[in-house]
Amino acid sequence: MRFLIIDDHPVIRKGLIYVIINEPEYADSQFDEAESAAEAFNLLHANHYDMVLLDISLPGRSGLEVLMHIHQEHPELPVLVISIHAESLYAIRALKKGAAGYITKTAAVHNLITAIRSIRSTGKYISPNVSLLLAAEIGNGRRPHATPHELLSNREMEVARLIAFGVSTKEISGKLCLSIKTINTHRSRLLAKLGLKNSIELAIYCMNNKLT
Repeated sequence: MRFLIIDDHPVIRKGLIYVIINEPEYADSQFDEAESAAEAFNLLHANHYDMVLLDISLPGRSGLEVLMHIHQEHPELPVLVISIHAESLYAIRALKKGAAGYITKTAAVHNLITAIRSIRSTGKYISPNVSLLLAAEIGNGRRPHATPHELLSNREMEVARLIAFGVSTKEISGKLCLSIKTINTHRSRLLAKLGLKNSIELAIYCMNNKLT
């Protein structure tokens, strides 16, 4: 198999490769690595891949934007999202945008090979936790006890979590490769959607809802 790994942390990329090649059936796999959306798009244009392993938190264009691009331009190419974020935060969003599966980085050591095998054989990997989320969404139209942060866009969710962690507007601007004005716009919109007044209330909200 030939994999494209899209993650801005080289240690994570090497760790994923290590897990895969230590499985005998994938020992001869080939890997390309990208740390940004632009680099990933160039590689996708120039090469054929059997699977993409994608992180959500990327500088500039978010991983979910990259996922949407891949799904539109290469609909036959399966994308396994591997994220630091809990399944309850992004798994349903990722699946709706075309992901073949979603696992957390903390579970990758144990579940990565299982997910790859499942995607190769069935086209999808749905963990038990994600199955419960999907069942709740199908049964009720939205997850039970739906919370205001489900109304946030993917980028607003990223900005909200960074603010809650105490990251400054300037630092968020640099991390996401967006202007300070754009970050402030996202902040204003997400506060309005959550019915909050300031960053302190946002931090408390994120802690109470386990977004941090």
